[in-house]
Amino acid sequence: MSRRVASALGSLLFLVVAPGTVAGYVPWLLTRWRLEAPLAGLEATRYAGVGLAGLGGAVLLDCFARFAFQGLGTPVSLMPTQTLVVSGLYRFVRNPMYVAVVSTILGQALLFGSPPLVGWAALVWLAFQLSVLLYEEPTLRARYGDEYRAYCASVRRWWPRLTPWRPEALHSPPR
Repeated sequence: MSRRVASALGSLLFLVVAPGTVAGYVPWLLTRWRLEAPLAGLEATRYAGVGLAGLGGAVLLDCFARFAFQGLGTPVSLMPTQTLVVSGLYRFVRNPMYVAVVSTILGQALLFGSPPLVGWAALVWLAFQLSVLLYEEPTLRARYGDEYRAYCASVRRWWPRLTPWRPEALHSPPR
């Protein structure tokens, strides 16, 4: 089996298991997909929720595809990428996959009018923050060295840049 196929299958499996549980199964357990009164009493929050959840889902799929087809690996540390993935939305924010999961949950909270889902989104973000600080960033620094340090110096962890980061700018002479 080629590395690309193995990466795609591994990423797909992880997508179903991890985000599928965190942003799918647990929200279903909390809401049973029943519409409650809209949050803040505003029906428009439901439309915003559909947009936020849909955008989060699209971002998540894009990120997983980048890991599989550009990085030739998965988000799972057992089969890490061969190269540092810094294309697409990763040029704007270091953790678009996590931002997408939390956005999807918040979108569902708005759609279903569910304060418990807002709390779940906060817990998920806290877990992501701790995982990033205690495991992911040290692991990526060790694996990719100066390339990852330069990336971190230019691209924020959670808040997107307004313009895309261009890694080639590090290697080009000043004008």
